[in-house]
Formats: sequence, C-alpha cells, structure tokens
Amino acid sequence: MRNRRTGWYETGLEHIWLPYAQMKTTPAPLPVVRTYGSRIVLEDGSELIDGIASWWTACHGYNHSHIGMTVARQLETLPHVMLGGLVHEQALRLATRLSALLPGDLDHVFFSESGSVAVEIAMKMAVQYWINQGVKGRRKFVAFKGGYHGDTTGAMSASDPGLGFHSVFRDAVPAQFIVGLPRDEESTEKFEQFVERQAEKLAGIIVEPLVQGAGGMRFHDAETLKRIRAVADKYDLLLIFDEIFTGFGRAGKMFACEEAGVTPDIIALSKALTGGTLPLAATVANEKVFEAFWSDHPDHALMHGPTYTGNALACAAANASLDLFEREPRLAEVAAIEQLMRQGLEPCRELPGVRDVRVKGAIGVVELEKIEDVNAMRQKFLKEGAFIRPFGTMIYLAPAFTIDPEDLDVLCTSIITVLGGRKEKKARKGK
Repeated sequence: MRNRRTGWYETGLEHIWLPYAQMKTTPAPLPVVRTYGSRIVLEDGSELIDGIASWWTACHGYNHSHIGMTVARQLETLPHVMLGGLVHEQALRLATRLSALLPGDLDHVFFSESGSVAVEIAMKMAVQYWINQGVKGRRKFVAFKGGYHGDTTGAMSASDPGLGFHSVFRDAVPAQFIVGLPRDEESTEKFEQFVERQAEKLAGIIVEPLVQGAGGMRFHDAETLKRIRAVADKYDLLLIFDEIFTGFGRAGKMFACEEAGVTPDIIALSKALTGGTLPLAATVANEKVFEAFWSDHPDHALMHGPTYTGNALACAAANASLDLFEREPRLAEVAAIEQLMRQGLEPCRELPGVRDVRVKGAIGVVELEKIEDVNAMRQKFLKEGAFIRPFGTMIYLAPAFTIDPEDLDVLCTSIITVLGGRKEKKARKGK
C-alpha cells in the first residue's frame, strides 16, 4: 500500500479521536474513499469485504440506490425541522409503519439519534411511568450478565460491568441489578426469588432478546424470554427489549420479539433502521406506558428532546429501508446467509483453540479460548481482504443481507485461514 500520510489523511488524523481506541497504541485507521455492495474501497484502490456491515447497520449493503434517491429528494425539500411544535410527513409515516410492524400495542414512537440514547429514553420512560402514578422508590432495573446496552450513563449502568467496556466508570454510574438469565428451572427460580425481594425498588427489566450482541454474541432461546415476561407480569414490572442489534432482520425475523412470541412494554430500535445511512433510533412504548404520561399535568410529560429528533433525512432513509424490506426478499436472504455460514464456519470446530461455533440468522460466531493480540488478528484479516473486527474472545460475522455468496465464502475461509486452517481461497472480484 502506498504512503497514505498526505493531504486530508495526515492533517486530519492529528485531530480525530477514534471510538473504542487507545489513541497512542491503536493501529492507524484505513482511509476509505468509496463503498458499494459489501465492499469497502481504500484510497490505494484495494478492496475489503465488509464482514460486519459497518457495525451491523448496512443491512441492504452500501449505496442502495433507492435509499440514496429518497434521501436526495428529501434534501431538496426539507432536510430538517424541529419536532417542537412542528412535524413532517416522513416522521409520521415512519412512526405509523413501525407501529404496524411491531407486535401488540407498541404504538407510540419516540425518535432519537442513537441506540444508546434509545435505551436511555426507554429507562427514563420506565422510571417516570411509576413517578407519574405516585409510586415512590421504583428507580432501578434488573439487567443480565453478558448484556451490553450502550455508552451513555443509563445504558452503561444496565450493561454487565464484567465485560470491561466501562469498568473505569463503575463508581460513577447508578448501580443496577445484574443477574443471570433464567435459562432453566434452577436459574429461573433464582431469578424470580431475586425479583420478589427487590420488586418494590424496580421500575423494570431490560434484556437483549435472543442475542446479546456486543457482550459476546451469546444466544438464548424464546423460553428464556417467556420466563422473563412471566416474572415481569407477576411483579408488575415493565419489560424493555433492547433490539438495537437484533431489530430489522439480523436474527432471522424482522424483530426478535416476533420470533420469541413475547411482546415487551417498551422496545428500543436503531442500527439497521436507516439501512446504514443516517443516524436514527426509536423507542416505542405500548398503550399502558403512554397512558401514564397522558395528563393535564405538565410534569407528567416526557421531558426529553434531542435536537435532531425525527430528522427528516434520517426518517426518509428509514422509510426507504422499510420499502426494501417490503419489496426485496431480505428475510429469505438472511435465511440463506444462515445456511451458508453454518456450512462455511463448521470446519472451525476442529481447529485448536476454538471453544464454540454458533450461527443465528445473519450472525456467525467463532468463540475462542483466548485471543492473545486482537489488533494483530485484525491485521491478519485485512491481509485476507476481509474487514472483520474480533473482540474479547470472539470472531464474528454480521454481513449485509445482500452479500454475494462468493464474498461470504471468502469471509468464512479467511477465519479458517487466520486460525490456522486450510489456506486455499477463491479469487475475489473487484470493480
């Protein structure tokens, strides 16, 4: 690769503060000049196959023309207007469509700009739900080991502190109750006993349904969620589903709650909502929660309002993304990806140091005993032409739903190669 340290790259790198990176020791980021499909094109003309769809957002692949043209049209007429005393068609259409897609009476949509904030809003809704009814003391949440809900203060507090993401803030965020998932009879009994003891302090329960994402790509079944719903109902607690990762087809169905047959009281959505184009999130509440805020008393209003709430460009992108789910066979593509990854990653089971291989929907995981140097492993994937970002003890794939089967094969083969398996690779196509 030729010297990249000229012009915008050299100048800008001195000023950018990158996410999740120790700036002194992190490898230099790669300069990207173009994207298409599942490909990332670098400044020197080389291409990488994106194995994680830009942090799981680009579900339709990069640069889908329908989303691009829709956003361009919106930009010409109304790029943004505040939702304080004003509203626009794109936000109302999107709220209506999300309400129709979600199960039960999840009918009241509050927009924001990121998944962490969507979770934060859900937690605020749950706490104020009780305050508005004159119930004192219900301020805390039950969350689960292995769970990760984001980087804002409330979202951090509900994430498993053992994951290490936010350990430096352990004494600076509110303390929530972090317990084991009720996966079987014994753990369910312990879970219910704990909730019974703490019920008068609890506003609700928050969980990532079916797949705990950034906490380790851990899977659990629908029965686990049914047990959580039953306990929430028994002790009159609100149930929040964090579907930032699983929403919009990633785990196989449009929403994980749909597959599980369990409807939460509040759901948080983001990531693939706009097809990986613009920042947008939604926190959707059911009628019971909304009714607690419907009042003549001004203090009963939800006092939250990000400046770009319901941004018209982002809502237009999200509406275009939903169009694609309606017009194109996205969930069938996810099912095909699941089958291909099961086949492609299966040889990893026989490789040394591999603890587990698991696949669900468009999520493929190879869990290792340990990763000695995660940055070195990431560099090895780059040499294979694959953009894959291992973390913790996990190598995972979460590609675009539209990925070419040959590109997916390259991603799977690159994992086998990097772990010391077979060396042969199919030739990669480029444009």
